[in-house]
Amino acid sequence: MKANSLKTRVLFWFGGVSAAVLILFSFVFYYLLDQSITLKIQTQLYKQAIQIEDKITAREPIEQVLQNLLAQDYEASVFKTGKLIGQSKNFHLSNPGFYARYSDRFVMLKSEKYLKGIYVLTLSKPFNGKLIVTTHEINNTIEDMADTLLTLIPMLLLTLLFLGSKLIDKILVPVKHITKTATEISINNFSGTISVPDKEDEIKALVEAFNDMIVRLKEGVDNLNRFNSDVSHELKTPLTVIKGEIEITLRKLRKPNEYIKSIQTIAYEAEQIEHMVKNLLLLTKYSKENITRTFEHCHLDAILLSTLEKYDATGKEKQLHLNIEKLEPIVTEANPMLLSMIFSNLIDNAIKYTPKHKNITISLYRDEKIHFIIKDEGIGIPKEKLSKITDRFYRVDESRNKKIKGFGLGLSIVKNSVELHGGEMTIISAVNQGSTIHVVL
Repeated sequence: MKANSLKTRVLFWFGGVSAAVLILFSFVFYYLLDQSITLKIQTQLYKQAIQIEDKITAREPIEQVLQNLLAQDYEASVFKTGKLIGQSKNFHLSNPGFYARYSDRFVMLKSEKYLKGIYVLTLSKPFNGKLIVTTHEINNTIEDMADTLLTLIPMLLLTLLFLGSKLIDKILVPVKHITKTATEISINNFSGTISVPDKEDEIKALVEAFNDMIVRLKEGVDNLNRFNSDVSHELKTPLTVIKGEIEITLRKLRKPNEYIKSIQTIAYEAEQIEHMVKNLLLLTKYSKENITRTFEHCHLDAILLSTLEKYDATGKEKQLHLNIEKLEPIVTEANPMLLSMIFSNLIDNAIKYTPKHKNITISLYRDEKIHFIIKDEGIGIPKEKLSKITDRFYRVDESRNKKIKGFGLGLSIVKNSVELHGGEMTIISAVNQGSTIHVVL
């Protein structure tokens, strides 16, 4: 057992507390037992002294009264004006005159083996003397009890430590399993989980939280791997184009217009890479922990109208009918840049994937929550693809047709931005019938 282990520390504190409790209990028990025995002896001697006093006051002969004590476990002597005038034959108290100077006092004499109680009673008039009543020597069971306690305390403490050690081992079994599983987890291995205990306690909550963490880590690593793969794939194409243009251009001297055309191609691909990187940074810039610090008063209707104005020329070029079905003035606390991104991406997608002469309908209104709905008559999304459409870099066109520009980041940005505002997004779509996206904030 390691000196700095949790078990050692718990046993140390448990042993210390147990030892303190046992010692305190022993002292209290010893004190209470001593007081109880002392009080009992004092009470008995007092009663006996009162009985003797009554008989002496009734003028019974002192010698006769004292001799009657022989049949009892008491001894007595009587003093008058400081002189001994009578005592029982079994009286063994040495130097009784010393105690005769006291008035109505109880004294307990203690040794390792015996106890002896002494009670001094002042006799009332007309006798005016002192009565000393004592017990025979009584075995000192208190000292025997103290010796027993001194023997039992170490034995009890060792027993408690042993039982505590076994109990801690049992409690720490799930923790050991967690440690073992945690050491086996690696970037390529998230298969380990811990069996959940039946009892509803803190250990069960810990095990469930750990198993949930493993699942989240696995999902995170899977997403990261997929993200890395997609990023590599998406960057590979523009970088290959740039490299190819440079190699071809440098093979021989060319005319100025050929250099210009090559540089334009490189500039376009570089711009695509820059745009992709900006979108990726936007996805990682905000979190639920820091997003609220960026909130400010936003006029959603003004942001939407400003966004529509940017896409007015594109819509007219495709001869699309952009209809605003419902538009209410709405002011709320939000991140204006992310709201603009939500509107921009959804409107841009609707325009991209809607054929000429078709309709796009937009609504923005508020009831208990804020609703933004955009409906198009575009090419639609296959039902089996809807669950993946918001994944990063995912595009419905498996061949990655570049006729429609994009990286598959738009809906991922929209979903992330909506969730950061505590909202949700619903997509309803059918192939060749169009799509309806409903954002609730």
